[in-house]
This record gives sequence, structure tokens and C-alpha cells, in this order.
Amino acid sequence: MVLAIILFVLLGFSVLFNIGSFFSQLGHMGGLQTRRTVGPRLDEVMLEDNDASAKIAVVPIEGIITGQMIDRSGFNMVDIVKAQLKRADEDSKVKAVLLRVDSPGGEVLASDEISKAIEKFQDESGKPVIVSMGSLAASGGYYVSAPCRWIVANELTITGSIGVIMSTWNYRGLMDKVGVRPFTFKSGKFKDMLSGSRVPDDITQEEKDMVQKLIDETYERFKTVVADGRKHSHEENEKNGKALAANWTDYADGRVLSGKEAHDLGFVDELGNLDVAARRARTIAGIKRADLVEYRQRVDLADLLGLFGRSESRAIKVDIGVESPKVEADRMYFLSPTYLR
Repeated sequence: MVLAIILFVLLGFSVLFNIGSFFSQLGHMGGLQTRRTVGPRLDEVMLEDNDASAKIAVVPIEGIITGQMIDRSGFNMVDIVKAQLKRADEDSKVKAVLLRVDSPGGEVLASDEISKAIEKFQDESGKPVIVSMGSLAASGGYYVSAPCRWIVANELTITGSIGVIMSTWNYRGLMDKVGVRPFTFKSGKFKDMLSGSRVPDDITQEEKDMVQKLIDETYERFKTVVADGRKHSHEENEKNGKALAANWTDYADGRVLSGKEAHDLGFVDELGNLDVAARRARTIAGIKRADLVEYRQRVDLADLLGLFGRSESRAIKVDIGVESPKVEADRMYFLSPTYLR
């Protein structure tokens, strides 16, 4: 009887969610807010109702920028940001996007994909993306901001940190102390070049140079994104924004900058908060009023059931459905040193 009651309650939840989904889809029929049949399921949420016909879509970039799955939906941060930009493109009432960045950076590839998605969105939709930097918008957080039409930062925002980092661990000394000896079979002499079990003195200069070359190539890409993005936005803003200082590359050495320093050097266009960024978005879009909306992932019965736990390595772990991305060895990151503590 207890089992029957539980199943009946779950069935009731399922019916309620399906009915809500049905009416939500009816609400979008006939308009340009076409619901995606693939990808993240997004619902439009009103953040600020200004009784306006126009909208500004807020797209948050928060935490570590990663290509790893960030929740049980099966999608990662890149998927979600792309889906949000697509919704903003499809809705004719959305006149601009407000990118709210509060991130120390993250994976190189994920940052680059988001940056390219923003650039493509602006080119194809003709809608500007304005950045509002939070307390931290460094390294990869700045990388995704660089292609945007206008960048707003608080005076105390930590930004900059233009650079690339890649680290690994060498634990051979510990292995020697406990009497563990590795045996490695490889197909080429460089196959184990990043292995932590190697004797440090056996790592050749040639191997070090190869890794450093990868870092340098990625770093040059970072600087190109900054230079091209800031130049293009300055031209689009008809000289109203800030141009990069002539010696900006001297400050692209991994150091962090305050929002005020970044403004003085031309890395950001304006000092202010989210309200200032929203006002700037209205000005650039040529509108007087706009509602602020955000596209959030929909939670359904399957997601709720996933909260009860899962089995991993013969252990039951109960969590809230979201796991913090981990910084892994042997990967390149656009990551602020403020995070590497």
C-alpha cells in the first residue's frame, strides 16, 4: 500500500509537470520564441519588469568556465550559453544581451567556444552584447568578454590576468621513498613527457620546449582575441568607448588588474555596476525602456528524482545535483592566480 501511494504521488508530479510544459509551449506558439527541441530546455524568467515591449536578455557566466557537464541535464556551460544566445536571437523583442561575468576563468577550449559564440551572435543577429563584470572577471572571464560591444566593470572588479597556465605533479621522489618503481611501455620517446612518475632530471630541454611552445601559441591567441575584440568594439562604438593603451601588452603578463586600472588601460569601456551596464545596453540598442529577462534551465521530474542520489564506486552519494568542476593536471587553462590557491 505504501509503495502504491508513493507511485501515485510520483505519477501526480509527472502529470503536473507535463501539463505545465504543454501550456508553456502553447504560450510560445505563434511567436518567435520557438522552444528548442534539442539542447538545454530553457524557460524565460522576468528579472526586472519595466512594463516595456523590448527586452534585454541577461546571460550569466559564473564560476569556472568548463566544458564538463555541470549538472544532471547532460549539458555543459558552453551548451547552455549557446542555447541562451539562440533564444535571444530568435526573439525579436530582445534588443541586446547583457553578459554578466563573475568568473576566474577556466578551460581554454570552453572559453574559446563561448567567445566565438558571442562573436557569431553579434555578427548574425546584429544585437549588441554588453558585459557587466562582477567581483571577478579574470583570465578566461576576460577572454569571453573581449569580443563584446561594450564592457562595464566596477572599480574594484578583479580582471585582466591575460595568460595561460598548465601544471602537473611530479611524485617520483615520494615513490622512491616508499619503494615504488614504475615501469613504462610507450610507442614513442615523447609519449610519457608529462608523466608524474618520471625522474625530474630525465626530463629533457626538448620536452620542456615543446610544452612551452603550446603555451606560447595559446597565449598569442589570447592576445589576438583581446586586440581584435577591443579594436572592433571601439570602431563600432564610434570612438565613444575606450581604446587599448599603446603599451597594453606590457600588462598582458598574467597580472590581475582592478577595474579602474583596466579602464585606464582600455581593457574596459566604462566603470559601473549592472544598472550602468543595462542603461548602456539600452543606449546602444536605441531603446528607452526594456524588461530584463533570463533564460534558465527547466527542472522536471527526472531532474528531481536525480537528487535522491546515485551509485558511484560501490558508494551511495547524495548531492544537490551540481558538482563543482575540478582543475585537472596536464590541461591548459585561462585561469586567474586568485583561484590557484
